Amino acid sequence: MKNKTLVMAVAALVAVCLFSLSSFAQAAETKMVGVVTKIKISSKDATTATVTLKDTKTEALVEIVINDELTLDKLKDHRIVEGDEIRCKYKTTDGKNVSSYFRKTAGC
Repeated sequence: MKNKTLVMAVAALVAVCLFSLSSFAQAAETKMVGVVTKIKISSKDATTATVTLKDTKTEALVEIVINDELTLDKLKDHRIVEGDEIRCKYKTTDGKNVSSYFRKTAGC
């Protein structure tokens, strides 16, 4: 009886560990370097912007949603413009790539 209980407890612990690791893997950040091909800011008072980057490795176009004020200010002030090379990190949330790091490779 004790052996069955111990086996069930170990199996439950393994299952919990596997589920927690799979959710951790989904929340991983994606890193990329790309060239800005399009910037879309809805207004001067906007709290989000959408920037399209062309990945330097795969040539794929990736849309990134920007929420942080520092980067939004750089977009509004034209310190980041089309043609700039960007290093970014993002997480995919609800089908959108949300930026957690967005900087020019040359600085800014």
